[in-house]
Amino acid sequence: MAKISNRFWFMLHGWVSLPIWILFSFICLTGTVAVLSHELTWLTNPAARATNPNELPAKPVDELMLVVEKAYPNAQVMGAMTLEPYLVNAITFTDADKPYAIAYVNQYTGEIQQINEGLTFIGFMRSLHGWLLFPWQSGYSVGYYLVCSMALLMLASLVTGLIVYKRFWRSFFAPKLRLTQGKKTLLSDLHKLSGVWSIWFIAIMSLTGLWYLVQAIFWHADIDIESHAPMIAAEQVPLMQAGDTQLPSANVSFTEALSLAKQRFPDFQPSYVMLPEHQRDMYHLSGSGDHIFYDQYSYSLSINPWTGEIASATSPETMTGMQTLMHIADPLHYGTLGGIWTKLIWFFFGLVLSGMSITGFMMWGLRHVRAFKQAETKDLAADMIGETR
Repeated sequence: MAKISNRFWFMLHGWVSLPIWILFSFICLTGTVAVLSHELTWLTNPAARATNPNELPAKPVDELMLVVEKAYPNAQVMGAMTLEPYLVNAITFTDADKPYAIAYVNQYTGEIQQINEGLTFIGFMRSLHGWLLFPWQSGYSVGYYLVCSMALLMLASLVTGLIVYKRFWRSFFAPKLRLTQGKKTLLSDLHKLSGVWSIWFIAIMSLTGLWYLVQAIFWHADIDIESHAPMIAAEQVPLMQAGDTQLPSANVSFTEALSLAKQRFPDFQPSYVMLPEHQRDMYHLSGSGDHIFYDQYSYSLSINPWTGEIASATSPETMTGMQTLMHIADPLHYGTLGGIWTKLIWFFFGLVLSGMSITGFMMWGLRHVRAFKQAETKDLAADMIGETR
């Protein structure tokens, strides 16, 4: 029986690490696609396009909700999402035959263009990239931890790569890509060149990924970064009288709640709003303002539907340090801070990062396959020498 060398075990150890490489590449590629998920939705689904041939002004969110309530009189509208000016608004609701549905309502024409009862492409790509569609349980997902932990490997690869590749800054002024000196040389040049020009991108992905890891630990430990709105006091809710069959209506309409939000934050642009789920719940409104580095939920308010009181309000000016990190992480990670142009830049460097993981693996493979063959040849030669003695 042939003797198995230590080198073979070492190589086998490297080969069993392949799933990590595959996982890293997969996360990079899904994140790259997720960056342009809004634009891909616009391209592939005509019903999601907010066409506006007559140059009409956008209707307010409360008016779009009324469109759904009129089309589905027995439905309960839960909330609304505003994504991009070129995409329709998404009104969420439930009905007798629809446990959860999304109505795509054109904000310019007021037309319902599609009813979606499944996972959207945008939601699918964000979920696939963010937690690999692993289920959530008790406030955590194994997939979310797996994805976030890649940030540690990415940061380590960045630091060690810069240490190994001495005088890396020369690639900025004299980029070197030798095409005719063999596969190994080409892969090495391509890997180094991509790495040097992607330093800023890898650093952003690593740091935002580490923040997501910290955030996951906080969720798992039931530590709230943002406080929850209080429940409405029972005495503020009107009592039902004997014989009443309908719940009392709120004193403050959703339209008035939007107006209160605008008074509090003049630049407020709603992006995600939720109606009260029960009699002691509030209007919850999240939106963006005049801060490009913050996400579309950086302004938030909870408004009492019985009294009109703003029970809680958060804006970039009043955020704590942790809250600020939470609201600037997504624009930096997905490149949404500058619109379509920064998204395209992020998409390009996402492809570069994905390619780096592939070229790195190919370099590793070539090096170890060759070493394995050399070792095999030496062992064979040694065996032959031993036999002749």
